[in-house]
Amino acid sequence: MKELELAAQAPEYWADNRRAKQEQEKMHAAQSDLALARELLDLRQDLATSHELLGAEDDQELLGDFERKLAGAVHKLDGLDFRRMLSGPFDRNNAILNIHPGAGGTESQDWAQMLLRMYTRWAEAQGFQVGLLDLQAGEEAGIKNATLKIDGEWAYGFLRSEKGIHRLVRISPFDSNARRHTSFASVEPFPEIDDTIEVEIAEKDLKIEVFRASGAGGQHVNRTESAVRMTHLPTGIVVSCQNERSQIKNRALAMQVLKARLFARAQEEQKEKMASIAGEKKDINFGSQIRSYVLHPYRQIKDHRTNQEYHKVEDVLDGDLDPLIRDYLRHHSLSVEASHAG
Repeated sequence: MKELELAAQAPEYWADNRRAKQEQEKMHAAQSDLALARELLDLRQDLATSHELLGAEDDQELLGDFERKLAGAVHKLDGLDFRRMLSGPFDRNNAILNIHPGAGGTESQDWAQMLLRMYTRWAEAQGFQVGLLDLQAGEEAGIKNATLKIDGEWAYGFLRSEKGIHRLVRISPFDSNARRHTSFASVEPFPEIDDTIEVEIAEKDLKIEVFRASGAGGQHVNRTESAVRMTHLPTGIVVSCQNERSQIKNRALAMQVLKARLFARAQEEQKEKMASIAGEKKDINFGSQIRSYVLHPYRQIKDHRTNQEYHKVEDVLDGDLDPLIRDYLRHHSLSVEASHAG
């Protein structure tokens, strides 16, 4: 922190605005880490004092207060353990999350909507801000596509563990014969990128369409063509944004999402190229099935990357994803450490 503050006093610091902004972001991150460290040190001192008082007298009120403080400290340490496993260059960034149903019509569209609810609840429980950039409703039920913007420190670092195909097995609520169905949906997280990272997009490579925002009706459905659909012709990537009432704002948000997706695509291609050169086999491909959620004939969630099984199915579908995310991050960090050691 001292080094960053000293560098900021140099006369040439703001000569390069992009570099200065990157340094300011590092300073913000360092301030956040220091604040957490100081909070934990204060908690430790407070707990030590409470423990001494408990040793001197048998007071149930003091004991209850100590246990509450201890639970709070454990929770914060768990959060620190989480962050220790996040070392990617964009892990601190906000996230853009795209959810898309697989083949299967209404069944998969309903499953995609269940995932949308799960991630929204998880993000809100973290204290993150959640914005729905695009939502295309299914004909009968569920959704055809959804794009969320999740603002909060470490949002992408947590959600990168969710990339891949999610599989659901259940008795279908849409089948009059009550048969068991298997549904699939893909989840794609992208880090939000700022103007310190250049992603060049030529105007000739874009097809931009405007349309009326869709929805269930009522006052939130626009009567003007404010929604924007943007197609990047060289890659075929399509993004839509209809969250804002202003076409200008929707266009800016759509461009932001497109840049994030193109940047992520370039990063993925580079990783695949390096893996090919090194003769390595990747653990996780974009289209791989990462997790199964079984609601019938038994109730269980299994992560196929870690082989961990979870039985609090309702809790997970209600947004309690932290145990799954933590297990994946721990498994992944151990795998990386082992490969480096090898």
